[in-house]
Amino acid sequence: MFANGSKVDVRNVIEAPKYSIVMPVYNSEQMLEDVCLSVNAVFNKLRLAYEIILVNDGSRDNSWQVMKKLNAADPKIKILKLTRNFSEHNAVIAGLKYVRGDFAIVMDDDGQNPPEEIPKLIDEINKGYDVVFANYKVKKHSFFRNLGSAFNDRVATILLKKPRGLYLCSFKIFSRVLINEIIKYRGPYPYIDGLIFRSTMNIGTVQVEHRRRLRGESGYTFRKLVSLWLNMFTNFSVLPLRISMLIGLFFALVGFILAIIFLIDKIFHPTAPTGWATIVISIFMFSGIQLIILGVIGEYLGRLFLSSNQTPQFIIQEQRGFNDNIKS
Repeated sequence: MFANGSKVDVRNVIEAPKYSIVMPVYNSEQMLEDVCLSVNAVFNKLRLAYEIILVNDGSRDNSWQVMKKLNAADPKIKILKLTRNFSEHNAVIAGLKYVRGDFAIVMDDDGQNPPEEIPKLIDEINKGYDVVFANYKVKKHSFFRNLGSAFNDRVATILLKKPRGLYLCSFKIFSRVLINEIIKYRGPYPYIDGLIFRSTMNIGTVQVEHRRRLRGESGYTFRKLVSLWLNMFTNFSVLPLRISMLIGLFFALVGFILAIIFLIDKIFHPTAPTGWATIVISIFMFSGIQLIILGVIGEYLGRLFLSSNQTPQFIIQEQRGFNDNIKS
């Protein structure tokens, strides 16, 4: 009761969360409720204060209606709706900017990250790590998705100086210090793991189970995987530019050596006919190399232009559940 005699409705007072679960949502109407109920069961068993932040990343099904239903039934579930599909990493940053917990747990909306494994992440980060990645015993993705993940992992080791043996996984937990650092990023093409590795190397990992998708199909198409790789290549490393320069130097050296060989051959065999096939092959080869190098440079310049043009990371169309009173 306040000094003026008015009463506080304790049902509207929400305990400040220690853990915030951030879930990007894309076409998950069939399984979203089951995942949220599982998360609730885990934290109720642990008796820990928590909140769930669902970010609708331009879903084309009834995911938003399901999210509104969940929010109406449980004040711990907060929801954001983006104006369109901005990609998973943009949606994660949108959610991270709203978290109130000391730790943020990022997980998928399809049930492949079992909420029952969350206590393992919590136990590991309490050892003093800034971030803890889940490491799957056996991955239940399709062959194509596993192949893309393996390529992504290898490239991240080279470009981002990722520790060898660390598996990059969307299922992870951050400390508040790392959350605050990640949300400082303003570029339109965020890559969460890149932001992690440029901020800390105090990284833990814990083995967890990986399940098959509850229903439906993965939203990660080949186009989205390529877009993710480009974000890694061009946003967090200049190594592709250096590789392009080395390729140019190598073929310039090859051209110089070939020029000397052809000159010597012409001196000793002045009547030898000129090879049209060699000319055509050389033109196609060197033109292709030049276009590849120009494409890499153009990708960097294009992203620089979009960043300077203040292209938004995301645009929030609607939000619900973020105005609750917080019990200090």
